Amino acid sequence: MKVWGDGKSASSDMMSLQASMHLWNARRDPRRKTASMEMYTHVSNQWPIIYHQPIVLGNRQVGAAIEGVVRQDEIDLDQLTVDTHGYTDVGMCIARMQTFDLCPQLANLRERRLTVPRGVKIPEALATVVDATLHVDCIQERWDELLRIAASISNGTVSAVQVLERFGSVAQGNPIYRAAKPMGRLLRTIFLCDFFTKPEFRREIHRVLNRGESVHTLQRAIHSGAIPHDRGRRPEEMHAISGSLALLTNLVIGWTSLQTQAALTALRLRGIVFSPEVLRHVSPIRYHNINFRGTFGFPFERYLVELLGRDDSRNLKPTLG
Repeated sequence: MKVWGDGKSASSDMMSLQASMHLWNARRDPRRKTASMEMYTHVSNQWPIIYHQPIVLGNRQVGAAIEGVVRQDEIDLDQLTVDTHGYTDVGMCIARMQTFDLCPQLANLRERRLTVPRGVKIPEALATVVDATLHVDCIQERWDELLRIAASISNGTVSAVQVLERFGSVAQGNPIYRAAKPMGRLLRTIFLCDFFTKPEFRREIHRVLNRGESVHTLQRAIHSGAIPHDRGRRPEEMHAISGSLALLTNLVIGWTSLQTQAALTALRLRGIVFSPEVLRHVSPIRYHNINFRGTFGFPFERYLVELLGRDDSRNLKPTLG
């Protein structure tokens, strides 16, 4: 697993599962045009799912992204990669105060300008991409309140989902929002500088996000049909569905990883060795060799006389066994 990643970063994204239109918490998926439920998963850069949670389709995902990192206790994450739906400026601030970096793959990247505090002298070469418009005095004024919110999320007094819903764009007049937003903008500026100037950092973000999408492909192969109307009515039922799907997915990933290691060991004994750079691109989410519907065995040897109409079962047993 070490060739796949260091285990210090992960990606999070949602996957919609078709559901009965009679479920109160189902929403219409704009792409699939069907009633759906949303499963939000955190996938390590070493491939396994480290956290899962069901959320309502269409809700902002940044709270769920941060909540998953804080609540999972498998690994100590340094970075979480998300898409545009898993990012807000306030979320960038809250994530950093939880000791990890939110690394968004932003849409309309050409329109994302760098933002620095007012009064900062901008070099002429960067004047077209940098704005000196941030008021940072409010960050110092509300720092204690930001720490209190971060501590409340960390100890479980309140969830990150509730905090990010409370301090969304509708809270622009709130003093805490006015402190968290410029801090998030500063952190985003630092992130964009790394994103544009470090090709390996940029490739790693794309790689981890693609792994999350690949795991979703495996999950869709495991889960068949729609969530029926008599399931998913209560939060506990949705957590059970999400947890079962995550468990089966990790079982497939773990089994495939073991078989891959066995094959590599056999090849090594024959003198065939692959470099870590090659093995890094070998994924454990292939599923065409796995029968997800189970294996059925029928004891034909017990009924050969009835089936064949004559008593020659002794001669046929070795052939049919």
